[in-house]
Amino acid sequence: MCYSYTPGIGAISMIRISGNETLETLKKITKREEFSIRKAHYCEIFSNSGELLDDAVVIYYKSPHSYTGEDVAEIFIHGSSYIQKTLLETLMDLDLRLAEPGEFTYRAFINGKMDLLQAEAVNDLVFSTNSKHHNIALNQLRGGFSKKLSQYRDELIRLTALLELEIDFSEEDVEFVSRDELKNIIINLIDEAQRLMDSYRNGNVVKRGIPVTIIGKPNVGKSTLLNAILNDDKAIVSEIPGTTRDAIEDQFTYLGHTFRFIDTAGLQKTVDKIENIGIERSYDKMREAYIILYIIDISKFDYFQFLGEIDELKTQIQNFDNKKMIIVFNKIDLIERIPPHIFDLKDYEKVFISAKRKENIEVLLDKIVNSIKDDFDLETDTLINIRHYKAFNDIKDSLSLALKDIEKNMPNDIIALDLRQSIDSIGRITGEIVTDDILDHIFSNFCIGK
Repeated sequence: MCYSYTPGIGAISMIRISGNETLETLKKITKREEFSIRKAHYCEIFSNSGELLDDAVVIYYKSPHSYTGEDVAEIFIHGSSYIQKTLLETLMDLDLRLAEPGEFTYRAFINGKMDLLQAEAVNDLVFSTNSKHHNIALNQLRGGFSKKLSQYRDELIRLTALLELEIDFSEEDVEFVSRDELKNIIINLIDEAQRLMDSYRNGNVVKRGIPVTIIGKPNVGKSTLLNAILNDDKAIVSEIPGTTRDAIEDQFTYLGHTFRFIDTAGLQKTVDKIENIGIERSYDKMREAYIILYIIDISKFDYFQFLGEIDELKTQIQNFDNKKMIIVFNKIDLIERIPPHIFDLKDYEKVFISAKRKENIEVLLDKIVNSIKDDFDLETDTLINIRHYKAFNDIKDSLSLALKDIEKNMPNDIIALDLRQSIDSIGRITGEIVTDDILDHIFSNFCIGK
């Protein structure tokens, strides 16, 4: 028997119970003998001492027709900390314990209510921060990706069975599937595995937030811009150059896209060892970035110096030209007009802002969204979990080995073994083949109550 609850003060708090003694527990705390299944009951709730604690709404779900597959109850009480505390103490006195993180979903998995892919999707759905992440997680939770994996697995099992059947009829020299057909099917399966692996890069970016690195010289307003975007004093703002010595980052969702904004140390030549470490980390963050915001103090802009700084970045950052970069001219409140030679920078997106006055911040955000508008039209079977990516990498390796073995005219049992390794890798995704330490790792990242 275990329970979970929603801590904090509010209008309503919900306590969920799961286990064989759920119904008996309800009878003891309500002094009520009968509960209709899946119906709301208005009940009095009593403590172990017999004190009337609250008027509550109780719903009872009988096994196996519940989230966990066990008997489950949901108790909706008023959100008083005293009521919550006293009811929890009462439940503990009745030998219930607090659920572990993810335990309700773990029990649902163990009891066959969902596969491991769906269980992981529960956590992704809870922590989704944008529509794309939400849609991918919801599709996985509803079994869309599991169905696709099942079809993929069924094809592998069919091929394996045909190869093993040929072994049984080896004396009659019967071929149930031609080697050309077998190769073509395996090539298609490899291509599909590669497509899913390729989807992980953008899927993981959508899940974690599209990385936007803010760079520039010291004291050009990088930290002020981060604070203006987040509408919070996340970064320290100071007139002293070099205040930011390490990367500061936070998430921000705008127009359905989640971005991970990263404020970096100012780019300058210095003898300060600690500051140099911060600058090197700035380069690391630029290498990871999907979008770079190059912040310039417009009141001190030097056209030829800027071109030299860009050349320096190209030597430090591999594939710099493939990065999406927006030149952000800050501190427009300090000038009367925009210097005309700025418009000679025709190869770069430009925006003019005052981070201090929060002027044109929305214009900048719109430019950021427009820069990626065609990049994240993701399929609902996009991979967003590194565990799934690694499994598909193993699938691809096993199938590639099978392809080589076919070309070498290796025996059927060798080829079938390659295919079975791919089948096992699919089983690791769905949970048909899984170890306790992997389960512990997966469910430890869940919140209590799920």
